[in-house]
Amino acid sequence: MNYLHTMVRVSDLDASLHFYCDLLGLIEISRYDSEKGRFSLIFLAAPGDEAQARDTRAPMIELTHNWDPEEYPKPTRSFGHLAYRVDNIYESCQRLQDGGVTILRPPRDGHMAFVRSPDGISIELLQAGESLDPAEPWASMENTGDW
Repeated sequence: MNYLHTMVRVSDLDASLHFYCDLLGLIEISRYDSEKGRFSLIFLAAPGDEAQARDTRAPMIELTHNWDPEEYPKPTRSFGHLAYRVDNIYESCQRLQDGGVTILRPPRDGHMAFVRSPDGISIELLQAGESLDPAEPWASMENTGDW
C-alpha cells in the first residue's frame, strides 16, 4: 500500500492557491479542469517532494474546486489537520502572518505552530531537526481560536 494524496474541497480557488502555494510554499504539480463536470483538480506537493510527486503521483494534496457555488460545512473535529515540516518555523510563520494568515498556535517552543487555510483546514507546521531557541514575538504570543 502507498499513500497518494489527501483531497480538500476549496470554495475560492484563487485564495486557496495563494495560501497553499504563495504563502505555505507548496508547488503545483498538475491540474485537471473538467468542463463537463464543472470542477478542477489541482495537485500540490511540498518542496523536496516534487520529483517524487511527478514520478509516482504521491505524496500530494489535491485541491478540488467545484465551479458552481457550494457551501461546505466546517471541517469536523474528526478530520484533524495536515502537517508539514519546515526549514525555519519562525520564517514560515512570519511569511504566513505577513500574508494575512492568523497564527492560531504560535511557535512559542520553536517547534510547532498551527494555522488555518481559507476553507478552515488546520495546518500544523513542525520545525525540521531540533527546535529553534524561543524568540519574540512568538515566545509571548497567545493562542488565537482553536485548531
